[in-house]
Amino acid sequence: MVFRKQVLLTSSAIAFGFAGFLSAPSATAQVAPTTAPTTTPTEAADAQAAAPAAAEDTGQDIVVTGIRGSLRSAIAVKRQANAIVDVISAEAIGKFPDRNVAESLSHVPGVSIDRRFGEGEKVAIHGTDPALNRMLLDGHAVASADWGGNDNDPTSRTFNYSLLAPELVERLEVYKSPEPRIEEGSIGGTVIVRTRRPLDTPANSIFASGGYSYNDRADKGNVRASGLYSWHNDAGTFGVLGAVTYDKQSLTRSGVEFFGFENAGDRFFQKDTNGALVRDASGQPVLKNPNATVTGGTRQDLANAVSPFGINYAYFTQERKRISYVGTVQAKPTDDITLTLNGLHIDGNYNNSSQSMYVIPGAWSGDVLQSATVANGVVTNASFGAASAGSQSAQLDLLIRKTKLTTDNLNFEAAWEGPGGATLSATGGWSKAIGGRNPEYLFDVRTDLPYSYGFTSDSANVEYGGDLTNPANYRRSNSPQAQTIDGAPVIVNGTQLTAARAGGIDFSKTIDRDYYAGYDAVIPFEAGPFKEIRIGGKFTDHRNRLNASGFNNYSTSNYTLASLGVDTSTTPNGTFDGTGGTGNATKYINLSQQAVIDILANSINIPVAKPTASYIVDETVAANYVQLNFEQSGFRGNVGGRLVYTKNVSNYADQVSGTDGTLPTIVPQRVQNDYLKFLPSLNVAYEAGAQLIFRGSVAKVIARPRYEQLGGSVGRNDITLDASGGNPNLKPYQSTNYELSAEYYPRAGALLSLELFRREVKDYILNGLSRQTFFNELTQTNASYLVSQPLNGGKANVNGALVSAQGEIWHGFGLQANYSYAESSTDEGLNLPYLSKHTVNVIPYYENGPFQARLSYNYRSAYFRQIGRLNSIDMVAPYSQLDFSAGFNLTKAVTLTVNAQNLLDSTYTQYSGTRDRPTAFYKNGRTFAASVSFRM
Repeated sequence: MVFRKQVLLTSSAIAFGFAGFLSAPSATAQVAPTTAPTTTPTEAADAQAAAPAAAEDTGQDIVVTGIRGSLRSAIAVKRQANAIVDVISAEAIGKFPDRNVAESLSHVPGVSIDRRFGEGEKVAIHGTDPALNRMLLDGHAVASADWGGNDNDPTSRTFNYSLLAPELVERLEVYKSPEPRIEEGSIGGTVIVRTRRPLDTPANSIFASGGYSYNDRADKGNVRASGLYSWHNDAGTFGVLGAVTYDKQSLTRSGVEFFGFENAGDRFFQKDTNGALVRDASGQPVLKNPNATVTGGTRQDLANAVSPFGINYAYFTQERKRISYVGTVQAKPTDDITLTLNGLHIDGNYNNSSQSMYVIPGAWSGDVLQSATVANGVVTNASFGAASAGSQSAQLDLLIRKTKLTTDNLNFEAAWEGPGGATLSATGGWSKAIGGRNPEYLFDVRTDLPYSYGFTSDSANVEYGGDLTNPANYRRSNSPQAQTIDGAPVIVNGTQLTAARAGGIDFSKTIDRDYYAGYDAVIPFEAGPFKEIRIGGKFTDHRNRLNASGFNNYSTSNYTLASLGVDTSTTPNGTFDGTGGTGNATKYINLSQQAVIDILANSINIPVAKPTASYIVDETVAANYVQLNFEQSGFRGNVGGRLVYTKNVSNYADQVSGTDGTLPTIVPQRVQNDYLKFLPSLNVAYEAGAQLIFRGSVAKVIARPRYEQLGGSVGRNDITLDASGGNPNLKPYQSTNYELSAEYYPRAGALLSLELFRREVKDYILNGLSRQTFFNELTQTNASYLVSQPLNGGKANVNGALVSAQGEIWHGFGLQANYSYAESSTDEGLNLPYLSKHTVNVIPYYENGPFQARLSYNYRSAYFRQIGRLNSIDMVAPYSQLDFSAGFNLTKAVTLTVNAQNLLDSTYTQYSGTRDRPTAFYKNGRTFAASVSFRM
């Protein structure tokens, strides 16, 4: 029913917009004639968009600016392209449609974002994982690193768009079909971010803004500011541009997490020495606590059911502070040579903390089960007594992460324009990004209180038989024992340390570095339909490195949280309101960041090298391309291919466990692989008259695995006994991509389009599960871990259709609307990650005189996100987002703008396969912002 409403809404909006195309007054400015493809689509469209449209009744020029101007400019770029492209243009210097570049991209047909932390960070194109799409800054890749604690696509080849200040962007181009000249590595599509150049910007252009934003869940506000200045001399032979942006956000995410589901028979019932369930005379399995009761079925039904491995009430806070600097210098020593040097520096502080109160019912409380209710094969309710000796009921984890992200990019380009359209350009550059947890402080305490739980598809209730706000109810984790690290004794003052683990300090630093150099040439020639040939090449040397180290924290005292004498607080009132989480688990002890750091500082800290969690991946890529552009009898396009050589060298270490009582061995590993791929492509556009264009494309493409997947290192969780690692022998994803589209341009600022696409992917990377033995530092013995590692071999097909419309309707009102349908199949029987079957965007706007306003509604249906803990099939439930922005020109130069994001305060809900097995409910809150800007 909900989806039917979305389709009706979108269909009505598109029909309304189309009717507007046909009925709008003819005095609206007309679209300029198309130009020959001897220039790039960007250059041709710039010329077209810059030319004022002629008014039929007066013969006067009309300069269209603001929302309508940006949409017309975007349509102009799309129309001139030979490939299938969607474009988003800035409305003016420093004025991009959204406060976040990823949010703007989510309005493009076939593009979607994941809002796990509220703010969009990565984009999926045509339902492909963000890691399988590229972001190119002015045509070149940028090194990327992420903040600690973010599981949205770690160490991938894409980019965290939240780092990119929208004020610095002139235009976004989303290439859904590739051209040989565009760098390879994307299956879904490539986003090219175009920044401003001083010689293309009016001299002495100034932009400055200041504003304030407030998040209602964080209940905090912050200032943001930006400025830009561009100058060039009167001759247009030398120019400089500089820009700076400061942005700070306070985020609070609260919710309930389920750590996957496991078989209840393995946790609540007695087993014999062979691992089989012990049964009574009636054949029913025997519970560990024979007095426990079962509702909704028999004990056998309980043994066959699944129960949540863990239930966590998670309270996450983060302060995001970003300062971006951009500088560009251009010179034209002669009329036909242009030299451009641009640099980008981003400083981002993404410090965050997580306070988590969680139970693990089966592993910790299986022997004290009091009652259980089974419904449809799921243990939806259960109660437990106080923890038995040597166990626990629940644990409070306090995580403090310090994360500083830096991104640096420097690029030089020398371009020559010869006679007849011939051009030659040479580029070289460097980029580097640093991120990760640096460090992460972990302190944990446990409680033995009895408790009960119950949950539905959108709610959870955990009730403890005691006061979670009383520090005396929390005790030290673990029991004292002789300590080792990787099996080697921990020696303190000449003897082996006997103590209990109480936490630790973890350093996990990612360094991503890229050097590149290349050339591109355009050679005009006449040979039948062919008008020019483009050739080029590029060499890239890339290194992705993860350095892991830390300190193990030990205590010899048998303390409670109360006995430590630190100040405590509790989760703020209303923290879990609206999340679906209830019970007294919503109110538990909190510690300040400094208190956690002080507790660890006053304990015994032993440095730990973590060679098995570290890796270095060196990647060398050499690519050359040939592209022939053609035009004849209404047809235009390009044909050609890229020949790409890739070499990967992975350095990491394995832990090889011996028998119990013997030390594990750390063995360095070095694996080298290379491959050569030819990637042909064809793009055809046919102009069937002045208003209708048909397009088609077919291409072979590749996408390389994440660096983390190639790294080979294995990370282990000694509590849950699961692990995940890499595979340095992975091959790249390979796909044959097909695109068809029809575009109707009835008048200026109007577009109606239909797009069909197909992706045939092979060597798709799947998660394989295996049992491996590692040394467990908590138990000081070897243990069997369930290890997830990526493997090639899967196949996947994606089919989809997109329909979109936009137009200026009546008296300042306009509309953008699109609907996307996509479906996929894989060898796993799952959809591709991040692919929603249905995606809807409806964006009505109004612009008249000094006032403009825009409402953005986005809906996406459920989508598969990842294989989670315990092989959980993590799905994200349908999600709706409603944003609003408005601006008023106080004077010609001064504008007041207000924004509101997530007006619906939508809940991000995740589940394992079916809705009756939830894995997360999150609330991120609404954000409101206001700013004043000056431009001239």
